[in-house]
Amino acid sequence: MALWRKLLVGSLSGAAAIAALAFGLDRADRAYPPPVGVADTVSKEVLDRDGRLLRAFATPQGHWRLKTTAADVDPQFIRMLLAYEDRRFNAHSGIDPLALLRAAGQFVTSGHIVSGGSTLSMQVARLIEPRESRSMLAKLRQMARAVQLERRLSKAEILDLYLTLAPYGGNLEGVRAASLAWFGKEPKRLSVAEAALLVALPQLPEKRRPDRHREVAEKARERVLNRMAVSEIIGEGEAERASAEAIPTRRKQLPSYAAHLSELALRKDPKAVTRSTTLDRTVQDGLETVAREAAERLGPKVSIAMVMADARTGEILGEVGSADYFDGSRAGWIDMTRIRRSPGSALKPFIYGLAFEEGLVAQETIVEDRPADFSGYRPRNFDMTYQGDISVRKALQLSLNVPAVRLLDAVGPTRMMVRFRRAEVRPELPPGETPGLAIGLGGLGITLRDLTQLYAALANRGMPVRLGDGITGDAAVIDGDPLLDPVAVWQVSDVLSAVIPPTGSRRLGIAYKTGTSYGYRDAWSVGYDGRHVLGVWVGRADNGAVPGLTGYGAAAPILFEAFSRSGVAITALPRAPAGAVRIAQSELPASMRRFSTTSNGLVATAGREPAPQIVYPPEGAHVELGATTAGAISPLVLKLQGGRAPFRWLANGKVLPDAARRRTTQWTPEGAGFSTLTVIDAAGRAASVRVFIE
Repeated sequence: MALWRKLLVGSLSGAAAIAALAFGLDRADRAYPPPVGVADTVSKEVLDRDGRLLRAFATPQGHWRLKTTAADVDPQFIRMLLAYEDRRFNAHSGIDPLALLRAAGQFVTSGHIVSGGSTLSMQVARLIEPRESRSMLAKLRQMARAVQLERRLSKAEILDLYLTLAPYGGNLEGVRAASLAWFGKEPKRLSVAEAALLVALPQLPEKRRPDRHREVAEKARERVLNRMAVSEIIGEGEAERASAEAIPTRRKQLPSYAAHLSELALRKDPKAVTRSTTLDRTVQDGLETVAREAAERLGPKVSIAMVMADARTGEILGEVGSADYFDGSRAGWIDMTRIRRSPGSALKPFIYGLAFEEGLVAQETIVEDRPADFSGYRPRNFDMTYQGDISVRKALQLSLNVPAVRLLDAVGPTRMMVRFRRAEVRPELPPGETPGLAIGLGGLGITLRDLTQLYAALANRGMPVRLGDGITGDAAVIDGDPLLDPVAVWQVSDVLSAVIPPTGSRRLGIAYKTGTSYGYRDAWSVGYDGRHVLGVWVGRADNGAVPGLTGYGAAAPILFEAFSRSGVAITALPRAPAGAVRIAQSELPASMRRFSTTSNGLVATAGREPAPQIVYPPEGAHVELGATTAGAISPLVLKLQGGRAPFRWLANGKVLPDAARRRTTQWTPEGAGFSTLTVIDAAGRAASVRVFIE
């Protein structure tokens, strides 16, 4: 009986001791948790629209540590890693007794360490809490931390920590950073040789760095490939083939695109680990390469900026703020897409667009290119020569200054500025000045982004779009009236698409215009197809002159090369809308064959009759037309006052069949939507209204 009591007391005492030990270990575990928060400090990443890395930023400690999960890595690499480092990873609880016994036996028989007994959990414990020495105490602490990790995290989470924190030499940490640095690609698809090298490097990352110790790295890779467990995974004969693959001997630079926009993304949300953008990395790479190469050709201190956008949505696809962000001689840190500069002749298409819309001219209308005086303002052509009588089409294609000012004088500078507001673009005038004729030749300030936004409306059939910032997705089609009506837009695009490409460039099927600011300070070129718009600026960030710098000679070649190397497929320009036609000069009504103005800019008159005025339908009216008995749209009655007969009517730029002496006529619309009606009298005076047919 006494023996039974002793056994009972002993058992109870043992159970109490075990319980006390378990309680103590649990309290210690809670009081001293593993510092897993260390892994939260990773490199910030800026991604393109498809999730591809554009740019990464080093951690505060200067490490390249990209957050990595097993889903980011080639599955075969994961299998090779577990086979080489921790075959029973999914079975143990942080410590693998069999691996420890094997390592101890190898040490006893050989006298030195042949293989370690550390599990991946123990290695993660060492990575989040580096040890100062390789003592037994440090190893025991590592084992305890591994058990703690297993209690808190799943196997997948522990594996992800290893993939993120494993050292790969220098300041490289994690499989993604290593794969990008050594192979120039994400680890999603790895060859057997690449995977084996990434398995081998973390054991001795500095001694096995391929760029410094190629032979050591090769031998380490060989050991991984020859490990029986690994060989079973990669298949027979694969190790021999992988061994023949060359070791990378140079560390590559991690992706470093869109420097200015990437920094803007971080400033908008400093706490975010990843920021997505609307950029396309293929487009961005092409634009940056073109900008860098062109800047080298153009010489020192010259910088280049570019903006490419989807004209239908306003999303930025590529943006280059400078030729080289790190080039101090070019002030590369300044984002020139957001700096106001003089656009030179780049705004002329909108002058002509208004003139087309108003029915003042057609493409083949003759306009004078001779010296002119507009109340003291005497514009001159860029080459100081004059063409005499020339068609409107040729005047725009040759970017002649005097014809453009004549047309701007007729449509009104203020009206053009009001149209720009429809596109949410507000150019900056010199202090204290109101819009004058000089704005047609660059007498205002505008950013490359805003200029590109204006041209996006031309690519979008006249409907303005708001370019996004590339980050927040605030791009949108702007509600409201169009910048220009579709017929006028087609007329402008038809003219610009026929401009001869710069020397050495092939035709791409784009419409484009150039501009050169006063004093050779800024060169511009903006082009568009049926879907994309690309703006280019060339100049010095300090606003210094660059002798001989012109839009056609410097910016236009960059525009064509950038379009070609951006990777976007050229989309055909939109088809002509209803009423959009190019009429030969001989077929134009007499009043439209020649555009002329008086010295004060008013359309010339031949008598004292008041100018014509359309009284019905009024400007901006919404007119609902019924249907005839045959089902066609009923005609709309047009009424005017003033003017001198005969009268020529135009609907959306298309001349109606017969000139009329009566002040009332009829017009049958081709369909619903906005239409522009214009009447021209015998003296060449015109009036227009814009109506909506329902």
